[in-house]
This record gives sequence, C-alpha cells and structure tokens, in this order.
Amino acid sequence: MRQRKSSATRSDPSRAVAFSDAIIAIVITLLVLDLRPPEHEPGGLLKALLNEWPTYLAYAASYIYLAVIWLNHKAAFTRIREMDRGLQWANLGILATLALVPWPTAVIAETARTGNLTDERVAVALYALVGALLCLSWLVFFSHLARHPDLTTDEVDDSYFARERPRALIGVVLYLAAGLAGVLIHPLVASVVFLLLPVFYGITSHGFDQRPSLLRGTNDDNFGSDRLPGGG
Repeated sequence: MRQRKSSATRSDPSRAVAFSDAIIAIVITLLVLDLRPPEHEPGGLLKALLNEWPTYLAYAASYIYLAVIWLNHKAAFTRIREMDRGLQWANLGILATLALVPWPTAVIAETARTGNLTDERVAVALYALVGALLCLSWLVFFSHLARHPDLTTDEVDDSYFARERPRALIGVVLYLAAGLAGVLIHPLVASVVFLLLPVFYGITSHGFDQRPSLLRGTNDDNFGSDRLPGGG
C-alpha cells in the first residue's frame, strides 16, 4: 500500500491543468503570427505563396508538436491524484520550454525567406536545441513521478512513469541528432525529423506498452484498470 503524505504539502492538480491549458493555447496561437502575406510583384502572388513553403513546414511541425504535447500532458494528468512542490516546478519547466517553440519556428521561417543556407543551418540547430530542452523537461517530470508514485491515482502501476522516461530521453537524443544532421548535411533533413518526432510521440502517447486504440482489437474492451487511456 502506498504511503500518503500530509495533505498540507500537496495540492489538487486541477489548477495546474487549467493554467497549463491556457499557456499551451496561447503558444499555439502565437505560431500563426508568423504566417503573413509575402511580398510579390503584381500577378506573382501564387509564386510568392509557394516560395513560402519552409514557413508552412515550420508551422506544421510546431503546431503538431504542441498539439501532441497537449494530448500527452492531458493524458499524464489523468494519472496524477495530487501535486507536491517538486511536481509543480517540473510542470512549470515543461511550460517554460514549450513557450519557446514559436521563437525557433519564427527564426526558421525568416531565414527561409532570405535563402541563406548558413543561416538556415543555424535556425534548425536552434529549433533542435529547444526541442531537446522540451524533451528534457518531460524527463524531469516523469522522473519526479517515478520517484513519488504516491502522487498518482491508485489505478496506476508504481513503475508506469519510470517506463515513460525512455520516451523523453529518445526525444532529447533525436532532436540533437536532427540538429547535427541539419548543420552537417542539409537543413531539410532536420525539418523532416522535426515532422516525424511528433508523430512518434502521438503514436506512443499511451506508452510503449500500449498500442493506439485504433490498432487494438475488440478484445481490448475488457482491459484492466491499469491500462488507462493517455500517456506522458
């Protein structure tokens, strides 16, 4: 049986969830601000719009990434019963790093407009660094919950969040590798990885030990309470 600590040092997670949802909504909205009409000669609007494809790619990668973060965040908190000071700071760390995402997205979009390959390499490296920091903040979040299983609901296995840590660590490694590939090979290589990583996190949002619901058979309708929907 889990040992519960004094409620005086704990708080209900509902305020943290509401605050986090508001921050994520604001950050996603900020992404749109870099989508602006391109400069063009009369009759050249279509060509100018098509030339903005790196901006659209950066927006899509960041939007999908933030959307998956919101889904993962929501799913993680379905497993959290209460929060202590350490978990509150870990959650604020996630919010602090995801709030940075519009910055490298705007840098990528701006350097794509100039067409300078050197600047584009720096831009994808910056994006990769922010992505790695965000994954690192999730690693801290998962690690705290792994050390304090008493913060989770009774239905959650004590080792669940310990098993989630590799997902965050993989993100740190792959984002850094993508940034390195973007610098040494071509920025487009990094951009492709930036698009694929949110897909990975979307597919594994139930954890490595759970398949997406669309891929499970009808027999899974009877799965036990230790297989709650969602993931970190």
